[in-house]
Amino acid sequence: MSAERTKASPELPRRLGTLDAALLTIGAVVGTGIFLTPGDVAAAVPHAGLILLVWLAGGALALAGALTLAEPVAALPRAGGLYHVLREAFGPLPAFLYGWTCFLVIMSGGIAAIAMGFGEWLGAFVPAAAADNVLLRAGSFTLDGQQAAAAGAILVLSFVNHVGLGPGAGLQNALTWLKVGAIAGFALLGFGQPARAPVELLAPAPAAPGAVLVAFGAAMIAVLWTYDGWYGVTFEAGEMKDPDRTLPRGLLGGVLAVVALYVLLNLFYLRALPMAELVGNPRAGAAAAEALLGVGAARLFEALVVVSSFGCLAATILYASRLYLPMAQDGVFFAAAGRVHPRHRTPSNSLWMQGAWAIVLTLSGSYSELYNYVTFASVLFLGACGAAALVLRRRRPDLPRPYRTFGYPVVPLLFLGGCALLTVNTLQVSPRESLAGLGLVALGLPAYAWWRRGGRRSASR
Repeated sequence: MSAERTKASPELPRRLGTLDAALLTIGAVVGTGIFLTPGDVAAAVPHAGLILLVWLAGGALALAGALTLAEPVAALPRAGGLYHVLREAFGPLPAFLYGWTCFLVIMSGGIAAIAMGFGEWLGAFVPAAAADNVLLRAGSFTLDGQQAAAAGAILVLSFVNHVGLGPGAGLQNALTWLKVGAIAGFALLGFGQPARAPVELLAPAPAAPGAVLVAFGAAMIAVLWTYDGWYGVTFEAGEMKDPDRTLPRGLLGGVLAVVALYVLLNLFYLRALPMAELVGNPRAGAAAAEALLGVGAARLFEALVVVSSFGCLAATILYASRLYLPMAQDGVFFAAAGRVHPRHRTPSNSLWMQGAWAIVLTLSGSYSELYNYVTFASVLFLGACGAAALVLRRRRPDLPRPYRTFGYPVVPLLFLGGCALLTVNTLQVSPRESLAGLGLVALGLPAYAWWRRGGRRSASR
C-alpha cells in the first residue's frame, strides 16, 4: 500500500473511557482459568494460606507489570500499544517479531484456545456443540460440534467488531458486567452457607521450607497464565478518550478488580471443598457450587463459565486486532491490514485476517501445541516490554509522560525479575517446546526482510 493511501485512510475513533478500559482488562483476563486451575494450584500447594498467597503474588506481579507498562503506552497512545513501545525502545525488528509471533500463534492461538474452551462448555448445554458430535469426516479431517461452535463464535465476534467500536466494546462490556455480577453473586451466596471445610490460613506448612518454595513456584506458573491478558488494553490506546488518564486508570483498576475477584472465588472454593476434594479437581468451580448451593447452582455455574469464556473471546478479538494495523502501516505486514474501514472506522481487514487464521488453527487442532511452543517467547516479549520502559526513561527523557510509574525503578525491576524467573522455569520444564517457540519467532526474520524489500520498492516508484 502506498504512503499516500495509508495517510488517506480514516483514523480510529477515540471513544473508550476509563470504565471501558477497566472492563476490557477484566474481560480479557477472566475466561475459564479461574474456574479450572484452582485444582492444579491446590495440588502444588495443598494449604489454604499458601493458595491465597500464590494468587495474591500472581496478582502483585500483574499489577507491577501494569504500573510499569502504563507509562510508555500512555506516552505513546497509539493502536497496537506494546508494538510502538518496543519499536521506540529497540527498533523496528524486535517490534515486528513481537507482532509476527502474536499473529502466528500468541494471539491467534490464544483466540483458538479460548474459542475451543467456549465450545467445550457450551457442549454441556447444547448437544450439537459437543466434541463427540461429528459433523463432517473427510479423509483424515474431522469437524466436530466443539470445533464448529468455536469457529462460529470467532466469526460472530469478528463481525460484531467489524461493524464498529461501539458494538464491539458494548458487547464486551455487557458480558464482563454479567460475569462479574455472577461471580460476586455465587461468592456471596456461598458465604451465606455454613462452610464445609475450615479455612486454616495459618496452619503449619505441609512440607519443609525448600520444598514449599519449589511448589510455590510451580503453582505460580498456573496462576500467572490465569492472569494472562492483563496487558491487552494497551493495544486499544489509539481509541481511548484522554489516554493520558484513561489508560493508566483503566489498566490499574481492571487488574485490581481481577485480583479481588480471584481471591473472592478462591475463598469460595476453600470454604466449599475440603483440601482432598480440591486437589487436582479439573472443575473445582462447579464442584464448589454444588457442594455449597446444590446441583442447580452447579449447573448455573457451568453457564457462567460459558458466558465468561465467550466474553474473554470477545475482549481478545477486540484488542488483538489493533496490533496488526500499525505493522501494516509501517510496511511490515499485509498492506490490507493497514486500512481502516471508511464507514465503520474499524481495522476490519485486520480483524478478518486474524479471525481466519484463528479458525484455521481451531479446525487443524494445532493451536494447543503451537501455543505451548510460544509460552517461552511470550514471556520474553513481555519482559522486553518492561525493559523498554526503563530504556525509554534513559534514551527519551524528552518524551511527554502524563503518567510516571509508581515506585520507579523498584516496581519495573520486580516485574522484570518475575518475568526472568518465569522464563527460566519455563525453559527448565519445557526445553524442547521453548526452543521450538524461538524457532517460530525466527521464522519472522525472512518475512521481515521480504516486507522491507517490498516497502523499499514501493517507495522508489
